[in-house]
Amino acid sequence: MTKNKLAQVFHFDLYGKREAKYDFLNQNTLRSVDWNELQPEAPNFFLVKKDNAGQEDYEKGFKVDELFLTYNNGIETGKDSFFYDYSLKELKAKIEKSFEDKEQAIRIFSIENTSGFPLKDKLIFAKYNGEKIRKVNYRPFDLIYSYYDEKLQRRPAYSTMKNMFYDNIGLLVPRQFFGDFKHVFVSKFPTDGNLTSTAKKFGSAPLFPLYLYPETSAQQGLHTEAERVPNLNMEIVEQIAKGLGLLFIPEAETGSVCYATNNSELRNDYKTVFTPLDLLDYIYAVLHSPTYREKYKEFLKIDFPRVPYPKDADTFWKLVKLGGAIRQIHLLESPVVERFITQYPVDGDNVVGKPCFDKAQHDTDTPKHDTEKGRVYINETQYFDQVPEVAWNFYIGGYQPAQKWLKDRKDRALDFEDILHYQKIIVALSETERLMKEIDKSKIE
Repeated sequence: MTKNKLAQVFHFDLYGKREAKYDFLNQNTLRSVDWNELQPEAPNFFLVKKDNAGQEDYEKGFKVDELFLTYNNGIETGKDSFFYDYSLKELKAKIEKSFEDKEQAIRIFSIENTSGFPLKDKLIFAKYNGEKIRKVNYRPFDLIYSYYDEKLQRRPAYSTMKNMFYDNIGLLVPRQFFGDFKHVFVSKFPTDGNLTSTAKKFGSAPLFPLYLYPETSAQQGLHTEAERVPNLNMEIVEQIAKGLGLLFIPEAETGSVCYATNNSELRNDYKTVFTPLDLLDYIYAVLHSPTYREKYKEFLKIDFPRVPYPKDADTFWKLVKLGGAIRQIHLLESPVVERFITQYPVDGDNVVGKPCFDKAQHDTDTPKHDTEKGRVYINETQYFDQVPEVAWNFYIGGYQPAQKWLKDRKDRALDFEDILHYQKIIVALSETERLMKEIDKSKIE
């Protein structure tokens, strides 16, 4: 063996059912297998074949976790059925009753101590605090209610999530994942650790708050508002600013009012300066580029993504606009999501059974785009009509939100707001697919 010289590494893939693999192994030896010799390279030394084309360009970009200084994987409650609920009223009643009779709650929710987390003991000595009930972003497009007590939950991610108690927005981006790079989302609330996918199966997406808020104290006056600061590495921000010939400011100002927005009607400084939100929108656009995802797919699996430095101000602002449009759509804040493209025509009890997509049947004279729509049945008789198939199948992380949102409400009756909310989700997914194609026209390098 030669010192400091790498060993030869060989690799072979064998796919198929177990019996076929057994047959292959019985019929072959190490010498008869058609091995591929690998050339592992630092720093990762992969033991599978990798396509490193484009690596040099990719590594010129900035890493998301180097730009954002604070981030966390998200909340892990240790017992979702106890801490979460779709209804504020039901959660409040459940938690209040549980604190009145803790022994009964322990039995009902099967609360146990584990070697790593003594939830049962913690609950016995805990005191109820109604102020700890707040909204949490549980899954894509799914805000539910949580009893968020950082002293009770297994991993509350409090140091990061406390920044989401105020006016803020967070970017969710994966470090590692299974499958394709789709685990990108935004939230204005604390986030569950499995928001974009089940972490153990598909990989999670940590939350990167855009702003950090200081700790409040008793000395602060009642009318004193904590001043937030961007959660950004200023060395990278200054490099971006220099390359664009723009000035970076922590907030966008119009008169005496501050806006964290890229809306030129509100901003009198539009295109002369850029803000933290502009930078987030630029990143959000890049990470939604189909070409970017395909070109760098091998490198995106390794670590947090790298984002190319914007090449010029014009391209930057085009991507800011598109990224901002997707962000507002994903937050269901864009007026676009109010323009429903579906109907809910049949009365009934609205109880969700086993949701399914029934593709529309048309004659040969029907335009092609109409044949790509169908009905989403929530039970045997009730359905959402004219749902684009692309929206039904669209993935965000490991979930298909148009399916997941309904499946999570199995045996629950949808109320009027739920029906409207689902129709917004369908618009949001359809528009996301359209805007992703628009992003590629900007030719991200």
